[in-house]
Amino acid sequence: MASLHSIFTPNPTSHRIQSFSSKSIHPWNSSTPKFHGKDVVLDDVALLTCSEVMERLRLSRENFQGKQKFLAMYSSVFGGITMDPAAMVIPMDDHMVHRGHGVFDTAAIVNGHLYELDQHLGRFLRSASMAKIIPPFDRESIRRILIQTVSSSKCRNGSLRYWLSAGPGDFYLSPSSPGDASLYAIAIQDKKPPNYEGVKVVSSSIPIKPPIFATMKSVNYLPNVLSKMEAEERGSFAAIWLDSDGFIAEGPNMNVAFVTSKKELLMPHFDKILSGCTARRVLKLAEKLMKEGKLDAICVRNVTVEEGKNAEEMMLIGSGILVRPVIQWDGQVIGDGQEGPVAEALLNLVLEDMRSGPSTVRVPVPY
Repeated sequence: MASLHSIFTPNPTSHRIQSFSSKSIHPWNSSTPKFHGKDVVLDDVALLTCSEVMERLRLSRENFQGKQKFLAMYSSVFGGITMDPAAMVIPMDDHMVHRGHGVFDTAAIVNGHLYELDQHLGRFLRSASMAKIIPPFDRESIRRILIQTVSSSKCRNGSLRYWLSAGPGDFYLSPSSPGDASLYAIAIQDKKPPNYEGVKVVSSSIPIKPPIFATMKSVNYLPNVLSKMEAEERGSFAAIWLDSDGFIAEGPNMNVAFVTSKKELLMPHFDKILSGCTARRVLKLAEKLMKEGKLDAICVRNVTVEEGKNAEEMMLIGSGILVRPVIQWDGQVIGDGQEGPVAEALLNLVLEDMRSGPSTVRVPVPY
């Protein structure tokens, strides 16, 4: 491996960056490039060997202080698992990169178990079929690869993310070899605990995706990103989409639910939005609250904005946030403006389910 001195010192075989004020070098065309907020003066763009690229990728990872740790990645491109974050990359000519032709899904890692892996994997493969991506392996092989990736990572609490891509090969619009799909997976350690604090939401001005794309968990998340950024710019946590008929749809990466004054748990239909695995599990777990008298009914139907804003409780539901109470929508206070008891009870049921639920939702990882 090249030394730090040799990487940043000119030699006869490569063009070098002559001076810099950051250890992490990622040159691009700019009169005054800035990396991580610091100016970097370029005499020329470096022509690097493979080993020099890997060294710089490692330096970049070492200098980047993120909230997550990437512990292990599987790639069907190199046919194995790597523990080196610098090697956790995908080809530039992968159609998921330059055309957005890919789908993804996730599963939480809780106490050494994968939560709702099979439910997420089913949706993952349905999304791939909708995107006309032919998986490189059968379902059981993909499942085994995902479990082995987590096992190799030694991660006992975090998340697993995985992608199916149309694959690398060229920069054309459609893949030249539709059967050359790629599978990627990464185990992530994230110590951020669930947050039950109530949040504010706004109505999104970003157009909702049409049903064929909204019901498919593809990597085309630009509308979702812009919707989330819009909410944050307006001092809120998330923005809520309405469907083409004006009914409440979903958030940028979560479902929504309401509790009415009649103690009815309401959730919008899944026919025009993503079928949330956590949301569907919440509907099942909520049956326990009916037995306890905390709810009188559970219903999936069209929900109007007026119903939503006048509800006793509103909550966001997703695999990342679990159950998060909403206390204000477009400036209108929801219920009494406090986190509601049903949302809290549902969160506790989900947490209990993640820790000690049935084998249908908890897959043990053999470390």
